[in-house]
Amino acid sequence: MSPPEPGPSAAPVRPAGTRARSGNAMLRTRAAILAAALRCVERQGVRRTTMSDIAGTAGVAKATLYNHFRTKDDVLVALVESTVLALADRAVAVAGGTAEQVPGRPAPGSGLADALVLLTGELADAPALRRLAADEPALLVRLVSPAAPDAWMTVRDAAARLLTAAGLPTSDLAATLVLRHLVHHLVWPSTAEDAVVGAELLSRGLRALRPVPAAVAPQAGTGAAGGLGWPS
Repeated sequence: MSPPEPGPSAAPVRPAGTRARSGNAMLRTRAAILAAALRCVERQGVRRTTMSDIAGTAGVAKATLYNHFRTKDDVLVALVESTVLALADRAVAVAGGTAEQVPGRPAPGSGLADALVLLTGELADAPALRRLAADEPALLVRLVSPAAPDAWMTVRDAAARLLTAAGLPTSDLAATLVLRHLVHHLVWPSTAEDAVVGAELLSRGLRALRPVPAAVAPQAGTGAAGGLGWPS
């Protein structure tokens, strides 16, 4: 007797690993698109970069690009987020005292002040972020403020991880102060000496920061100081 035919509700049989391979391929394509966007922005600036430029540099069809990102602003948001996450991972290691020594470079140090000095230096040396700050400063600040909720949560969580690694409070106020410090250095880079002094002052201030009552604590996405959506 032949085996019974599967009923109408039987689930389709999917070859093992198919979904994982598909997901990995999508991640690789997304990474290639962001890498291409980075090269385009570094080469020709934000305003002159088009979706066609990004697709061509990434070696993907425009339809594939639009499957991942609907607009150029969406690409820029993702590019800022990926840059922030990469920098945050390195800074968290410094803040927690677990960063590895890189041959030929100064000792990474430890604590929040050293982590902030690392970040301000990296931000000043990031070509794509420098072009974005020069071409579209308002857009760059919007991408790292509550005006862009998804990107804001990414950078806000990164700031919280940094504070946690340094053994400091992770309140909304503390995270916002860290982000304001970094955005200031991103838009208006200072000297290396000023970056060290500013990082040390902020670190000391956060260590002395008293808990803020919930009734008056700033909430992400409220207020609009300077029209940029910063918590008031």
